[in-house]
Amino acid sequence: MAENKKIPYKIYLEESEMPTQWYNVRADMKNKPAPLLNPATLEPMKPEELEHVFCKELVQQELDDTTPYFDIPQEIRDFYKMYRPSPLVRAYCLEKALDTPAKIYYKFEGNNTSGSHKLNSAIAQAYYAKKQGLKGVTTETGAGQWGTALSMACSYFDLDCRVYMVKCSYEQKPFRREVMRTYGAQVTPSPSETTAVGRKILEAHPGTTGSLGCAISEAVEDATTHEGYRYVLGSVLSQVLLHQTVIGLETKAALDKYGIKPDMIIGCAGGGSNLGGLISPFVGEKLRGEADYRIIAVEPASCPSLTRGKYAYDFCDTGMVCPLAKMYTLGSGFIPSPNHAGGLRYHGMSSIVSQLYDDKLLEAVSVEQTSVFEAAERFARVEGILPAPESSHAIKVAIDEALKCKETGEEKTIVFGLTGTGYFDMVAYGKYNDGEMSDYIPTDEDLAVGFAGLPKVDK
Repeated sequence: MAENKKIPYKIYLEESEMPTQWYNVRADMKNKPAPLLNPATLEPMKPEELEHVFCKELVQQELDDTTPYFDIPQEIRDFYKMYRPSPLVRAYCLEKALDTPAKIYYKFEGNNTSGSHKLNSAIAQAYYAKKQGLKGVTTETGAGQWGTALSMACSYFDLDCRVYMVKCSYEQKPFRREVMRTYGAQVTPSPSETTAVGRKILEAHPGTTGSLGCAISEAVEDATTHEGYRYVLGSVLSQVLLHQTVIGLETKAALDKYGIKPDMIIGCAGGGSNLGGLISPFVGEKLRGEADYRIIAVEPASCPSLTRGKYAYDFCDTGMVCPLAKMYTLGSGFIPSPNHAGGLRYHGMSSIVSQLYDDKLLEAVSVEQTSVFEAAERFARVEGILPAPESSHAIKVAIDEALKCKETGEEKTIVFGLTGTGYFDMVAYGKYNDGEMSDYIPTDEDLAVGFAGLPKVDK
């Protein structure tokens, strides 16, 4: 069988082996994610209501929890071919450095100009916006990977792109900002004085460093007050997770090509799209009773929505203008500390990931940022890739699990998602190397403030 083959450093699929469909894990979920609710009526959102904010075909993908596969349009597949299939890499050097019997693999999504997995959904959402005849789109971005990817996609389709970037990331990552502007995007630090909701947030929280929830509110207001524009989101929504399943589908195909059966799959978790995209095909097997895996979501200790949040209906944004989603949340009013994993600084978790977690189909751990950067540098020094701070959360736990195998002598196979590179995160690496980085873990009292603002929903 294929398992007798020598495993190369990098497992590449052929172009012909690329996925032609996205996989909708909701179709196999016995307990479906709860529906989005209209914030005014608290009734499930109707397609025509969501179409005021989102592109029409994306709304159909968002609401469909029965269709198992969606065809990937040829124009999107042609764009994917510029950087996909992405490699599944055997971390031989890391294994040797750890002196572990574990076999470690990582799916590397940083081999494109945007530097991360975000391009997988950005090009899809830009395609549907162009197909609908829109002038442009608005969005939020945390660390800047999503904004960078969307600016690239909009440039490709000749769409206007307006990005609201979380203020602390706007200041920490000026080069990421300039890449967006190079591709033609307009970038505004959030919260800003340019929107009514931004001014309201600044009045309530003077000097705030912002959050993804704040930036989402501003981007939604911008889109809904300008004709010919729609809002697009880089994570959290089911449609985004759907597009990201190309990661998991390719990972599984590469593993199957060499007869490799992983014991555990690990991914970083902020809004949940990259994690959900990586794990979906494997969760599908678990749901259908075909196989079993240990699946671990890794989040920052400073923004622990899964490990310390509440499973409840909440606003997806700080300004409370978006639909309500049932998710593990810290409360839409929770403002995370300005840590250096900006892409994980979101108060809630994808409804799909939240339901899977509540059904105990995956587990979650939180880690502190100094330990994350220690793991990042340990990885970089032997594997030759400087990882993004977000991805390094998964690296941290993968190393921990490999060291446990060293203690027990177990030869487990570990797969984790390396979602992007950290070459625009040098301020953060500098803080760590200079010993100026600190850890922040919110107290129960800190979290109580966010929980107090949860909407009263009897569903």
